[in-house]
Amino acid sequence: MGKRVLVALGGNAIKQPDEKGTFEEQMKNVETASKQIVQLVRHGYELVITHGNGPQVGNLSIQQEAAADQVPPQPLVVLGAMTQGQIGYMMQQTLHNILDGDGKQVATIVTQVLVSPEDPDFKDPTKPVGPFYTEEVAKKLSAERGWVVKKVRPTSEKTWRRVVPSPTPLGIAEAKAIRTMVEAGMIVIASGGGGIPVYRNKSGKLEGVDAVIDKDRAGAKLAEEVGSDVLLILTDVEYAMMDYGKPTQAPIRKLTVAEAKKRLSEGHFGAGSMGPKVEAALGFVERGGERAIITSLAKAVDALEGKTGTHIVHA
Repeated sequence: MGKRVLVALGGNAIKQPDEKGTFEEQMKNVETASKQIVQLVRHGYELVITHGNGPQVGNLSIQQEAAADQVPPQPLVVLGAMTQGQIGYMMQQTLHNILDGDGKQVATIVTQVLVSPEDPDFKDPTKPVGPFYTEEVAKKLSAERGWVVKKVRPTSEKTWRRVVPSPTPLGIAEAKAIRTMVEAGMIVIASGGGGIPVYRNKSGKLEGVDAVIDKDRAGAKLAEEVGSDVLLILTDVEYAMMDYGKPTQAPIRKLTVAEAKKRLSEGHFGAGSMGPKVEAALGFVERGGERAIITSLAKAVDALEGKTGTHIVHA
């Protein structure tokens, strides 16, 4: 078999920013993404696939709130599980249909990701989720539901949102099962949306917690635990950029671990965009991965062959 690759799909692979997010729109996007993923399969790579779920969780949260007087709303941790199943179903079915006749099995694993209850982000959550509210409504919901709410944009009628912790992923509860399936030749979809955040309670049992784990950081941890050679982060650009948005903007083709650390510390990558991707890629390589690559979905095969993309390597 070829190298084992963890493919982390960006949100645009499922819902484009200008779309409403209908089922038909999402299936069309998933089919486009799946056709690219199939090229990796047919080039001989072993695949584990992860994906984002931000728009889907946001929409589901709105639906929960809108029907709260009829059906008890479910907690955020459950919404994460629901959307893992939703997106996994779409990807699993599409890949199965495209690969029909190739002898490949595709399976989705609802994945729990271990975090520490002592993670500092639980004390000062900053990750916005769900819709925007007026200050009055936000504070009312905070009192009723125990939410933490913050003002997250300076000017608008609705400037407040619920914020939740985004803790560091420490391990993958189902890693052994996922690895066994990959070694058996299956394509596995796992840790969608960063996984379901869980911790070990005082009796040592797993317990869910309302939080949102960064998808790329969780993907890097999953890649490590299932023995991936390469972490392939697919986004909407072919390269990470130096001096992004400036006249001196230029593509970054390769970063050593030392160079990536330096540029992250100097703030060259946006905290809400490329920064977490470079951080995840760096962490994977530091923990023993062969390399990590950041590139666009359409360039996935070329990037794995070293022809394009931003490559983070040991030295």
